[in-house]
Amino acid sequence: MADWYYIGHYGQLGPLTREQIDELIDGGVIARDTYVWKSGMTDWLPAERVSELSLVFLKSAPIAPPPPPMPGLRQPPVAPSPVSYGMYPTPAQFSSFMPLNVARSDRSRTLGGVLQLLIPGVGRMYLGYAAYGVLQLVLALCGVGYVWSLIDGIIILAGGLKLDGYGRTLPD
Repeated sequence: MADWYYIGHYGQLGPLTREQIDELIDGGVIARDTYVWKSGMTDWLPAERVSELSLVFLKSAPIAPPPPPMPGLRQPPVAPSPVSYGMYPTPAQFSSFMPLNVARSDRSRTLGGVLQLLIPGVGRMYLGYAAYGVLQLVLALCGVGYVWSLIDGIIILAGGLKLDGYGRTLPD
């Protein structure tokens, strides 16, 4: 008889038979903390607290261990010392989180920065950030975006922009 219900990602689901509930537990859809209810129960309870379902959790296969890290990615430092840097990591420590095999861009950071200083937004468009570039260009025509474009050009030239608009590293 289909009289089981559970609360999933899409709200209350059911009615389901006991066999369907067992299959959902085996498949990992219903976890130990998923709320279930069936006729005769006074309130919704986590599935592991329902005596009929607790045996199914004992029989269900253990969850597979997480996969190993992808090759080519550096592992983050295990326990960085708070003394070595303040609240924020140094650029050298931050680079340990970056992948090793990121493609290099064919665009020049220097040319992008100079274009950004001369013509508002064009440097950003050259580097692959078309939406930023168009916005800066339109706002510069109104007079407001010119300061933003100048500051952005200085940041680009100073090396504050590490990736182009396509996710490739900009050469120094």
